[in-house]
Amino acid sequence: MPYVWLGLMVLLIIIEAATMGLTTIWFAIGSLFAFLVSLARVHPLFQFGVFLLSSIVLLFYTRPLAKKYFKIGSHATNVENLIGREGIVIKSIEKFDTGQVKVWGQIWTAVSEKGEVISKDSKVRVKAIEGVKLVVEAINGKNAGTGE
Repeated sequence: MPYVWLGLMVLLIIIEAATMGLTTIWFAIGSLFAFLVSLARVHPLFQFGVFLLSSIVLLFYTRPLAKKYFKIGSHATNVENLIGREGIVIKSIEKFDTGQVKVWGQIWTAVSEKGEVISKDSKVRVKAIEGVKLVVEAINGKNAGTGE
């Protein structure tokens, strides 16, 4: 029976390595505890109880701490920092169509907030982000609406 717990532990570690979800690792540790108990040649039901109890306790009490420490599942992109920033139009934004702007050295697809034409080399301000497009407004009125 001890080899069953070792095999389960290896399998669960492989699954955890593939998913990085911080879920199966606690069951792998539980199977380690069950393996250690099985070395004392106790009844398999008791081994299973140790496995189940230790896994659940670890899952509920240590997973939140580990998730916070390792920041699993969060991808900070700082894209929100673009809102309010100024940029330059590098491909004119046509009426109700996309163009391109350069903000902080990055080129983004952009649309006009009011559906107006914003010509190339105009200064714009980022008002919002919709998916992978920036919603911009012309900073000075003389560059907007000319189509040039």
